[in-house]
Amino acid sequence: MSSVCTVASALSSARSRSITRALGPCALLIVLCNAMSIRASEVLSAAASPLAQPRPSRQIGLPVAATRAAIPADNPQTPQKIALGQRLFFDARLSADGTIACSSCHDPARAFSDGKAVSTGIGGRAGQRNAPTILNSLYNATQFWDGRSATLEQQAALPIVNSVEMGQPNLDAAVARIATIPEYRQGFQNAFGSAPSGADLVRAIAAYERTQIAFDTPFDRYVAGEPHAIDAAARRGWELFNGRARCNKCHALSEDKRDPTNFTDNDFHNVGVLIVRHNVVALAKQARQLLATGDAAAIDRAAIQTDMSALGRFLVTKKESDIAAFKTPNLRNLLLTAPYFHDGSQATLWDVVDHYNKGAGLNNPYLDADIEPLALSEHDIDDMVAFMAALTSPAYQKAAALELTRQRELSRTTRPQRDTARAFGPKPVRPQPPADPGAASGAGN
Repeated sequence: MSSVCTVASALSSARSRSITRALGPCALLIVLCNAMSIRASEVLSAAASPLAQPRPSRQIGLPVAATRAAIPADNPQTPQKIALGQRLFFDARLSADGTIACSSCHDPARAFSDGKAVSTGIGGRAGQRNAPTILNSLYNATQFWDGRSATLEQQAALPIVNSVEMGQPNLDAAVARIATIPEYRQGFQNAFGSAPSGADLVRAIAAYERTQIAFDTPFDRYVAGEPHAIDAAARRGWELFNGRARCNKCHALSEDKRDPTNFTDNDFHNVGVLIVRHNVVALAKQARQLLATGDAAAIDRAAIQTDMSALGRFLVTKKESDIAAFKTPNLRNLLLTAPYFHDGSQATLWDVVDHYNKGAGLNNPYLDADIEPLALSEHDIDDMVAFMAALTSPAYQKAAALELTRQRELSRTTRPQRDTARAFGPKPVRPQPPADPGAASGAGN
């Protein structure tokens, strides 16, 4: 009977009342049992998708030592744990209304992103952040755009209890729901030797996420010694990436050594994107009061649900220099993860390069010191996009080719960030941060 009650809670009360009036309580019991069976079959179907499967470790370009080092000693990988995490990842029954799973925002078909500017959760509620890919997230030094979680285990818990995302009041509520399902009770027993718990639930999801590694791209084959694995445009783009385009200032572990692996410095930068059109100094003053509480769930809600999202890394460090700074993302499989930036404000890779080409935001006192006009020509920009397209793994090649065509066609008619005068002009003087919290209005593009 507890299983029936659990399924009933996943259905809207209005729908349940209408079924009861029309069919009576006995028929409702049958409908609810069928609903539970259908939902279980949906979970199995989604989890069985070829793109959802754990990835092989033998891939050209995969950093073997770093991959081994990314597995925490207190959560070793086992087949049973990974299988359990895979099922949980695709199960909307973890959410308060039974409609949102981890995979709702991290769809394997979209390289574990969702194709939206900002993600939507239960009841169609919209957040303020773009869903980052799960692919290669095991190598991240921190999780989320602002790095507010240190591990994938911590990251897995927060969306479940965020009222805009999966909406559970606490992790125990999610555990109580799945604990009524025999397959999960057996799955936890197989993986952990115990009944379902919140700690083991997030360990299982994190274990599955660590299997999503994606390399073996044309660029990886080029680096491995195949000179014709990428075309001349992509080769020119790689040179620009490490030279005049200044991408290696953030998308490399060191400016002095090329990084062909993860394309990130694991740091946070204010790059002047649209969402910083806020009174960020006043928001920072408001955020300090929240941060003083040390309430991780409340900080998570502020990052997803409120204008304080614009503060970025400041929500973690409370440092003024981190106002509106966001994590440098990995660049692999970029064509599948549009739209771009932490707020999903840019539709194409051409828009992204245009943004940097013009020197990003004006009148932005917190703009990263390495941002400056790049003087890239249209030919240069096309080469940059060709290089980024070469970072696509085999499973996504066909979808990426279609997306590249779509973006190229869009770029021929719509280039909202292109500003040739600024791109070829001098570096603007960066204003000083205001001392008066009410005096700043932030900065835009």
